[in-house]
Amino acid sequence: MTTSPSAAVAPPLPPLADQAERLISLGVPEATAITADELRAFASAATGDGREALLAVHPDRAPASALAPLLRHAGKPGFVVTDMADVDRFTPCGADLPGPPLYLVTGLDRGDRFANWSPEEALPVLRAEGRTPLLLTEGIHWLLQRPEVLQRNHCFMTIGSRLRKASGALDARTPAIWISNGTGRDGRERRDAPKVGWCWWRNRHTWLGIASAAGRAAGLPTG
Repeated sequence: MTTSPSAAVAPPLPPLADQAERLISLGVPEATAITADELRAFASAATGDGREALLAVHPDRAPASALAPLLRHAGKPGFVVTDMADVDRFTPCGADLPGPPLYLVTGLDRGDRFANWSPEEALPVLRAEGRTPLLLTEGIHWLLQRPEVLQRNHCFMTIGSRLRKASGALDARTPAIWISNGTGRDGRERRDAPKVGWCWWRNRHTWLGIASAAGRAAGLPTG
């Protein structure tokens, strides 16, 4: 199986100060354990050489369950599927996060080239390229800043978040973010809403890429 370039180039991210203000305006401080002052102070200190990066709140301070309802698509709020009540137990796997409370994510890629690949197949390719799979919370933060990244037939998995069972084995599910069709337990009222759900680790989906990043940093990357 070979890879090809992603089908679409992601829109550029706003400056870090603007990202902080957007998170504040969306209600992130009210929904999580981060304050508006912390967001503004980090963005101000990290702004230097203008290199593009995503401002992310550490999942210990801003879990997926708190961030998902802040997502919007077609005027609909985001939600977590009913059979993923344990969403916040999907934690970073194979990734050391800077912080807490805040850090930067660089080189975002929606992973369209991995459409119809399973996470199991894609992970070694990403590692060989020196890339890191996106976490669920990072994917949500990206969509909070750039909602247009989420498109029908071009949604994505966030395989950097995994749930480890009491036995030590990894759960077979992997988180993903896509757009609800309003069927089944989602309910008609949620048609077109951003949806945090899961897929099986060894399953392929033609409409789900596998998102990744070039790296993470406590402040501005150097070099």
